[in-house]
Amino acid sequence: MKDILETIILNLVDNKEAVEIKELDGEKSIVFEVKVADGDMGKIIGRQGRLAKSIRTVMKSVAGKEQKRVSVEFIG
Repeated sequence: MKDILETIILNLVDNKEAVEIKELDGEKSIVFEVKVADGDMGKIIGRQGRLAKSIRTVMKSVAGKEQKRVSVEFIG
């Protein structure tokens, strides 16, 4: 699941070296903390948060197959 998120994020940013994705595993939930460079934060969030919402939707559908809940947090 982390691979899918990493692929999406790396294709959106300019500074690929600054991308860090931390996975915090729980019993029934997974939290992904995504850190990107300050200049790339706007590209990840998108206008009015639409792109961030879309990324979260894709990850929730992937997590649904594994019977887990997922949340994605974007950290600047």
